[in-house]
Order: sequence, then structure tokens, then C-alpha cells
Amino acid sequence: MALTENRMAMPDSDGRPTIPAHGGTVDYVVDHLRSGMLQGRYAPGQRLIEADLTRDLRVSRGPLREAFRRLSAEGLIEIVPHRGALVRRLTLREMTELFQIRQSLEMLAARLAAEAMTDPAVRARFETDIEPIWNDAPRVASLDYIDENHRFHDAIVAASGNEQLMKLTRQLRLPVLMSQLISSLKSENIAASLAEHRAIARAILAGDGKAAEERVTAHLQRALGVAEAMPNRVFSP
Repeated sequence: MALTENRMAMPDSDGRPTIPAHGGTVDYVVDHLRSGMLQGRYAPGQRLIEADLTRDLRVSRGPLREAFRRLSAEGLIEIVPHRGALVRRLTLREMTELFQIRQSLEMLAARLAAEAMTDPAVRARFETDIEPIWNDAPRVASLDYIDENHRFHDAIVAASGNEQLMKLTRQLRLPVLMSQLISSLKSENIAASLAEHRAIARAILAGDGKAAEERVTAHLQRALGVAEAMPNRVFSP
């Protein structure tokens, strides 16, 4: 899930973020917490303490609790009685089921995108959107890598022309999932993923829907295998 582009606050002279001058406080808190989960500032299973957050973010309890409600609805945090808000940690089964659903949706997106390559405007936009994957610079497990990964998958769905498909795939691309897995990814995992992205892109650009579906399937099945091989401590019991 890409970070929203508006209302992110800059730190003031004492290093703490300054809330927006006119409204947008809840959006600001949501953006801050969501990006913090992706960057590892808030780890899966960590308790989000209201008193600390209201002080650090300079907001009242009302906007903070509304932000918690929104993030809970997104599946990023869970509200536990007598404990408060916790950064959600997926079980191995939940993670596996999310991969299974994503595979079906992204196979469809890849096939539709390949069929749409006959439209010069769609093709030009797709080529522009995926341009970063051709960069040979080494990738590391970081927020930049997560962002590039999300942008590539978004480019495929955008090329498909199916707006509902975009909504569904973004809902399934939980930051909490990436935050659980990113710290355990190795350089060879990232290199393999990049090679697979390029293979998917070539199939789409060639207008070969069947090959594009096959490349997406192989890509997500390998990624699932990497996730399933991670230590049990990564997942919720």
C-alpha cells in the first residue's frame, strides 16, 4: 500500500513533527503510523501507547482514536481489550491466504494489461510506470524497495484498466505484511524478485497474456515459499 502523498508533516526545530495548520489531523496521524509500520518504527505486535503518541505527535486523544479506528478497519492494527491498540501481526495462515487471493487477482490484471498493450497510450504509460525495474543498481531491504515493488504491481493493474481490480489489490497489499517480511529478506530474494518483475513486464509488453499469467504465478509462488520458510517468530501464533 503506497503512502499517501499529502498532509505529511515536517519536524520542527526540536525534531518532533508539526501537525497540519488547517485540519487533516486524523489523516496526518494515520499517515504517520502507517509509514512507521513500513519503516519498522512500529513493529508487528507492538503496543501503540496513547499517552506517548499524543505527546510525540502533538494531537489530542480524539484524532488519535479515530486514526486507530481507521487503521483497524484497514487491518493494520488490532484493538485488544485491556491492552489497547497493537500493530497487527499476521498468522502464517492469514499470510498464505492473502497470497492465494493476490495471485488470482494479479493473474487477471497481467492478462488484461497484456491485452491492452495494443493501445499506444496505455503502453506508453505502462513503460513509464515500470521504468525503475530496468535500473541495475543493487536493491536492499528498505522502504525504497517496498515502494518500487508496490509501484510495479500498481502499474500492471493500472494498465488493465479495471478500477475495481486496483481497489481490491491495494486492500490486500497490507503494510503490516511487508513490515513482517522485509527485515528477513535477503539480497538474493530481492534480486530474484527483480528478475521476475522484468520477465512479467516483457510478457505484458509482448501482448502475451498467457505468459504474463504464468510469470505472475511463478513470482508470487516463489515469494510465498520465501515467506513460509521464515522463522515462526515472524508470525502470530
